[in-house]
Amino acid sequence: MRSKNFATPAAPPSPDASRQAPHAALVIFAKAPIPGEVKTRLCPPLTPDEAATLHGSFVLDMLERTKLAVTTRQLPFHRYLACAPSSALVFFKIMEERQGVRLLDQVGEDLGQRMHRTSVDLFVKGYKQVVIVGTDVPTLPLSVYQEALAILACSDVVLGPALDGGYYLIGLTQPAGKLFAGVPWSTDQALAVTQQNATTLGLSVGLTTAWRDVDTVADLQLLITECREDNKKPKQDRTFSMRTAGALQLLATRLKAR
Repeated sequence: MRSKNFATPAAPPSPDASRQAPHAALVIFAKAPIPGEVKTRLCPPLTPDEAATLHGSFVLDMLERTKLAVTTRQLPFHRYLACAPSSALVFFKIMEERQGVRLLDQVGEDLGQRMHRTSVDLFVKGYKQVVIVGTDVPTLPLSVYQEALAILACSDVVLGPALDGGYYLIGLTQPAGKLFAGVPWSTDQALAVTQQNATTLGLSVGLTTAWRDVDTVADLQLLITECREDNKKPKQDRTFSMRTAGALQLLATRLKAR
């Protein structure tokens, strides 16, 4: 018989226990910047190499901005990078080391399956809110992430509407595989169909601020114009990173000659 003077030893804390305070996971969905595999709708007039370089800069922008926000506690997230085609690629391993982000593989036949699988894996880890964002919104302000979390406090789903009829962000409070069923990805109906799926499932939905993502040449031209105006501001007030601003300036010059 156990003596009342001896308490059962407490389980040792997990090595990651000190990092488990946030209840929300932010997942940046990204493809490796491989020429011919990314930003193909911009080619032509861009070359595959130019499109891949631009995409890589966008990925870095998202990682750098969110890293700073998490480090300064502006955003209460654990950050993940969902990688395609594989987290084993050198590009992603460098991002893991330099940006302090945790790597996941994208698994599934289409974007919906990949997002669902990722959200399920993170809910299993114990997160209460999972927010997934793409890398085509390099100027997305931190306030949108805060807005998304506020919406998830009172809604089942949050969507970030893109101006082209899709969405650049989705957040969930529970797994919902059927939410992604039958969605026509990369069309102007993606947002509407997702909202209808949520209604059918009895899930409440809130929307964040609408934002422009960069899918087409017209989007790129608008981004170049926006960057040109941004460069007129004092450095500390600029939205674009020096890296992306330089890339856009170079592309603008090259496009004029084509």
